Amino acid sequence: MTDYRPSRRILVTGAGSGIGRATAMVFARQGDTIGLLSHTESELRKVADEVEQLGGTAEILVADVSDAEAMSAAISKFSERDGLHVVVVNAGINGVWAPIADLQPEEWDKTMAVNLRGSYLTIHFAVPYLKKSVKSAIVVVSSINGTRTFTSAGASAYAATKAAQVAMVKQLAVELGSDHIRINAVCPGAIETAIENNTVRRNTEAAEVPVEFPEGDIPLTGGKSGKASEVASVITFLASDAARHVTGSLIYVDGAQSLLR
Repeated sequence: MTDYRPSRRILVTGAGSGIGRATAMVFARQGDTIGLLSHTESELRKVADEVEQLGGTAEILVADVSDAEAMSAAISKFSERDGLHVVVVNAGINGVWAPIADLQPEEWDKTMAVNLRGSYLTIHFAVPYLKKSVKSAIVVVSSINGTRTFTSAGASAYAATKAAQVAMVKQLAVELGSDHIRINAVCPGAIETAIENNTVRRNTEAAEVPVEFPEGDIPLTGGKSGKASEVASVITFLASDAARHVTGSLIYVDGAQSLLR
């Protein structure tokens, strides 16, 4: 259990599934109000029902994180009346993984738009409301890709966005410190989510470099992927008062996977 103050208002992007959904569940058990943001309303309605069943309050926010007008309206709708205390910047895609000479400009731009522009827009529109709160927090969901590991063939666009998110976290930890806004990142490794279903791999064998990993390349679990709930637990810790002096930090949630790569 973390020493977390209950009844805060939490914005979670990419809340319809995976890590976003799991994070909403943890906050719901603490009695919080969660702004569930995604571009898929049907998914959000299912998550909202789960949040309510666990004792939280859900508000559905349908928006494309790369759309400035939509994000401004959604964050304003959630925050204007009762404030905003925590933001979980989770929405993201794997996008297209292909050799750099094969990866098309529009494919690169799509990954940048969702992962990086989406992170910027979320923080950009949330910060004015976070400044009005006492001891507010931002948690960005990055990855081991682009921060510790560079062995996912063809993932140059994805890795670039994840590295950039970490740079933003460190830069903003300094910038936002005087406003008592903490910002940190979690870097998951292999996690049981549906993101792989939305990954397009094309000619990735041309970008591969043969390597041989130890048998069971996630030491802590003997090769088994982690769970979204395990990432969510770290996110809620970073959002809690127990992490009140932690900012500009990365926490790897990968069972030591990235240390073998």
